[in-house]
Amino acid sequence: MWTSGRMSNAKNLFGLGISLYFWGLMDLTTTVLSGNARPLTERQEDNLSDKLHQRMKRSWVWNQFFVLEEYTGTDPLYVGKLHSDMDRGDGSIKYILSGEGAGIVFTIDDTTGDIHAIQRLDREERSQYTLRAQALDRRTGRPMEPESEFIIKIQDINDNEPKFLDGPYVASVPEMSPVGTSVIQVTATDADDPTYGNSARVVYSILQGQPYFSVDSRTGLIRTALMNMDREAKEYYEVIIQAKDMGGQLGGLAGTTTVNITLSDVNDNPPRFPQKHYQMSVLESAPISSTVGRVVAKDMDEGINAEMKYSLVDGDGLDVFDINTDPNYQVGIITVRKPLSFESKKSYTLKVEGANPHLEMRFLNLGPFRDTTTVHISVEDVDEPPVFEPNFYFVEVPEDVEIGTTIQKISAKDPDVTNNSIRYSIDRSSDPGRFFYVDITSGALMTARPLDREDVSWHNITVLATELNNPSQVGSVAVTVKVLDVNDNAPEFARFYEGFVCENAKAGQLIQTVSAIDRDDPQEGQHFYYSLAPEAANNPNFTLRDNQDNTAWILTRRSGFRQHEQNTFYLPILISDNGRPVLSTTGTLTVHVCSCDDDGMVMSCNAEAYVLPISLSRGALIAILACIFVLLVLVLLILSLRRQRKQPYIIDEEENIHENIVRYDDEGGGEEDTEAFDIAAMWNPREAQLVVKNRQDMLPEIESLSRYVPQACVMDNNVHNYVLAKLYEADMDLWAPPFDSLQTYMFEGNGSVAESLSSLQSVTTDSDQSYDYLTDWGPRFKKLAEMYGATDSSGVLW
Repeated sequence: MWTSGRMSNAKNLFGLGISLYFWGLMDLTTTVLSGNARPLTERQEDNLSDKLHQRMKRSWVWNQFFVLEEYTGTDPLYVGKLHSDMDRGDGSIKYILSGEGAGIVFTIDDTTGDIHAIQRLDREERSQYTLRAQALDRRTGRPMEPESEFIIKIQDINDNEPKFLDGPYVASVPEMSPVGTSVIQVTATDADDPTYGNSARVVYSILQGQPYFSVDSRTGLIRTALMNMDREAKEYYEVIIQAKDMGGQLGGLAGTTTVNITLSDVNDNPPRFPQKHYQMSVLESAPISSTVGRVVAKDMDEGINAEMKYSLVDGDGLDVFDINTDPNYQVGIITVRKPLSFESKKSYTLKVEGANPHLEMRFLNLGPFRDTTTVHISVEDVDEPPVFEPNFYFVEVPEDVEIGTTIQKISAKDPDVTNNSIRYSIDRSSDPGRFFYVDITSGALMTARPLDREDVSWHNITVLATELNNPSQVGSVAVTVKVLDVNDNAPEFARFYEGFVCENAKAGQLIQTVSAIDRDDPQEGQHFYYSLAPEAANNPNFTLRDNQDNTAWILTRRSGFRQHEQNTFYLPILISDNGRPVLSTTGTLTVHVCSCDDDGMVMSCNAEAYVLPISLSRGALIAILACIFVLLVLVLLILSLRRQRKQPYIIDEEENIHENIVRYDDEGGGEEDTEAFDIAAMWNPREAQLVVKNRQDMLPEIESLSRYVPQACVMDNNVHNYVLAKLYEADMDLWAPPFDSLQTYMFEGNGSVAESLSSLQSVTTDSDQSYDYLTDWGPRFKKLAEMYGATDSSGVLW
């Protein structure tokens, strides 16, 4: 039979004691297979080989071996002994070990059956090994007994300290939490065998973090241990937790971990303004929504608990200013809500409130969670541009208004205290056609050119107002001018009308329907009246019927039209409108006489078929026309060559040498350029009109803009009308020079405070004229008063 046991090892008394301790745990059962140990015969060996594959009662049964881990001796560690009752001690039995770790971790003496561990064992790496034992006949190699399996278990010792696998830990707990509030649970793991002794029994304790926190020794749950912990006083805590095995007894192994605990914020601090009074200033020209200043209420809390809501709760500027909250920086931004005016109100006072919108009921006793401050805002004066009253003008003017007529009085004023003088002008980009003019001082808007509703029915101009002392300050206003229609356009045919009448037409047959158009747009709508012109009122061939719907029919009055007699008729038709005054025009309807078939379809309207000779073909006509064209080209070429001959350009026997204005739009013709313009026209414009010198190569390109002005114009007090009329006359003169030219107006105007400054009448008197009155005209005539005024008789005359 097989037996197994542990033998004394004199070299290792400690191993012997442990082996004796576990001897009672081994279940060793020995069964006698035979009374005497005899060698197996060949037949018995065959029977034994068959029985190895059958379920049979083994001749030896064992449970397991136990061996301590972490053996530190120099000799192999004795594990146990295998023995068969067939072994008589003569070395005829050979023991073989196989399985997990056989030959590497464990070895067996094949003669004695002793098992040793030849490597250091660690239960945390492997807790047991499964091996198989075999007893063979050393001589024949045949099994003496069936192979059997056994287990070697590694016995644990306390060689591993507890470890916090998830550490270090990070946790947070709200500030001001009550004592005992759970923070976090830590867990330590011991790799030792928890089923053997206290090697894996862990106990927790706190090494650092008292008196703020505590830890449950059994579960590792960390709790708050101090009340009213304030985040604003201390926010971060570092707590060190220890885990010790062996139930915390002396000699146990220990491990530590760090727990970083942060106090999270709660709304336990009310907001407070660091300043109870703010002083701000803003320009009166500040636009709407512009920033005036910022106020901030400090809150020691953070995040949502530090959010602020600012509002205006009192003051005399609640409707003029507004306040908004910046969500990023939690500041109150005061902005302009309405336009400011230094002249109307120079300062404002506001009461601003800052409050927490998110409150916690359990901390309301620490409030109130709002605070107020006072803001004084001063409005600073700026030089503002002129302001128009009203800020928009709409004018209706008839299109036949005379040039220089005042159509609207534009008014602007300086809103500043200084109330500077205003000068008016028109933004020429809004009036490129220069149809209007505005008086520079009075703001009277006048027409400068004739208006035509049919060309431009609406004018949108911009009038500018500039301060006299500060031209950079410019105000503007939009003026919309609607040109009203007057009946100044006669109706006319809508298109060119050309009809035909058949030779076989009967009297009363319709040959054409005509209609008219009128560029005017009367309020009562268009209505046209048609009739034959007076010279065709008794026309024997055609008659006209007015349909009273702005159309008319042309009918035949007779029959028997013949092409060879007259192939074309021209019928004048008088068209009148319903305007005031009534305007009319005469349109001509061309009627051709054509040959038609019985159904009235035109066959031919060409009367030439009756007069052209039959022998003249179409090719001959084309040849004749081509010859005529070639002759015309030759004639034109000869004329153009003759015109290129050099000839004097000015037909005048007297050639005067004088100053000239040179035409720079010519390509260059040598001396011919000096004869482009006669400056004498500017020296004596009246005489220049009497003598007109024509150039032979071109029409006169420059004509003096001077006109003789009748003296009757002097009686007209409207200087503006006169100037505008002259300006329009100059603009419409196609031969006027494009640059500066002399304009002789001869119109001084009436109503001057200084009356006439001309000295032409001074020759009528022989006495010396007195200029003492110049001193009474003010500072503008101070220089003249010093030059011509009375002097002291004792002074020296120069």
